[in-house]
Amino acid sequence: MNLFKSGNPTLSEKIFTNSLSTTQEELMTVRGTINKFGFLFLMTMSSAAYTWHAYYQGQNVQGYMMAGIFGGLALALIIAFKRSWSAYLAPLYALVKGLFIGAISAMINEAFIESYPGIIMQAVGLTFGTAIAMFLLYNFGVIKATERFKSIIFTATAGIAIFYLIALVLRMFNIDIPFLHEGSALGIGFSLFVIAIAALNLIIDFDMIEQGAAMGAPKHMEWYCAFGLLVTIIWLYIEILRLLSKLASRD
Repeated sequence: MNLFKSGNPTLSEKIFTNSLSTTQEELMTVRGTINKFGFLFLMTMSSAAYTWHAYYQGQNVQGYMMAGIFGGLALALIIAFKRSWSAYLAPLYALVKGLFIGAISAMINEAFIESYPGIIMQAVGLTFGTAIAMFLLYNFGVIKATERFKSIIFTATAGIAIFYLIALVLRMFNIDIPFLHEGSALGIGFSLFVIAIAALNLIIDFDMIEQGAAMGAPKHMEWYCAFGLLVTIIWLYIEILRLLSKLASRD
């Protein structure tokens, strides 16, 4: 049975089998990966706090947003192909992505400060709550990362990515897909579906980290897997924030 068909494109069987240690170097551990994820998460939050503060100081944060979007994408692609560079590039990715998160969070908070005060804290709380719930469901075996489960989540994740890419191209020609941004029943339903897929990707990520450590992957894979988990957490937060924005726009 294939245990390595991850919905997260940064984690897959090929990555681990190609990275198995053949020397006496230190090996990847679950604890080491979680510690590194915690470090990356703190860096992301620090960067986000800086951009948030800059926005409320009257600075134009559009540049930070662009750096977060395109810089984050470029770094993610490099890390995907140069996994041994993760220890150096993953912290940079966390800092750059934090710029985007802080900017978009500040903008949404400002837009709904009267109609939906506390929208950002609610999004953060729901993200943490969902992540903890997924970990508990995985840890107690309620949801198991079976081959079929991974195949379904991988297919759904790829479909969402392609759909978002198409929407981005259409937007370049001033063509919007309404339910992506509006609080219609279809729009809310779509957001709930995407959030569910993002959350279920966490199950696969937890399993991949555990399996990577069990296979004896080299130490630098701790940084790579921590980066992969951060990617999913950021995606989950953005989608939850998108859903709350749609709900707020209906009031």
